[in-house]
Amino acid sequence: MMPKVSIVIPFYNDSYVDQAITSALAQTYPNVEIIVVDDGSTRYAEKITPFTGHGRNVHYLGKANGGTASALNHGIRMASGEYIAWLSSDDLFYPHKLMMQMQYMLAAKAKISFTAFDMIDEHNRITQSGIAGRFPTVQAFYRAMLTTNPINGCTVIASRNLYLQMGLFNEGLTYTHDYDLWLRIILARHDVVFLDQALIKYRWHSQMGTVKYRPAIDNEIRMVQNAHTPAMLSYLSELGV
Repeated sequence: MMPKVSIVIPFYNDSYVDQAITSALAQTYPNVEIIVVDDGSTRYAEKITPFTGHGRNVHYLGKANGGTASALNHGIRMASGEYIAWLSSDDLFYPHKLMMQMQYMLAAKAKISFTAFDMIDEHNRITQSGIAGRFPTVQAFYRAMLTTNPINGCTVIASRNLYLQMGLFNEGLTYTHDYDLWLRIILARHDVVFLDQALIKYRWHSQMGTVKYRPAIDNEIRMVQNAHTPAMLSYLSELGV
């Protein structure tokens, strides 16, 4: 049997959550559980109810509001899968997402991978296709990580044990918990492999945090970069870059 993959969907007042769950349920991969973590929502939780209950493979976890990192961490701790796939409640997985990416990871013996993605609007129309940061070498990828985060978190599948080993996401970071964790994984000398296939639909809309909280996000990005740049530069020097 293929290893179980737990799809963790952090949810907070998001009207698109039913579409995200539907895309998770449509996976062709044969061994999946779906965990929706309600991070203290006050709206749209009723959109989750039809997917839960006896005989269904969607598990609903409620918690007090603590932010995306805390919701992801709660889902990862409660997951029974060997691998974790993060799906934001406003994004969509293509049906072949887990099958293609897991086959790739198992063949490469990879603990973590990310992919390209398509961008969609509020009405699920694709506005850009095959988006990804593509680099000629691993060293070029690592150097890019000094100034930007080319990894879309919802394209990532990673070993649950790797998440636990790294201490999960930093819940003190509201917006850049993913950037921080990818850097920590790289600095722990784990290979982060890339599959050049668009396997998710990433929704860009006016209510998303990336749009609404840009100045705060930029400040937090600088904080994460300042924390990790010395160690990253040392690692790049080891690699002869």
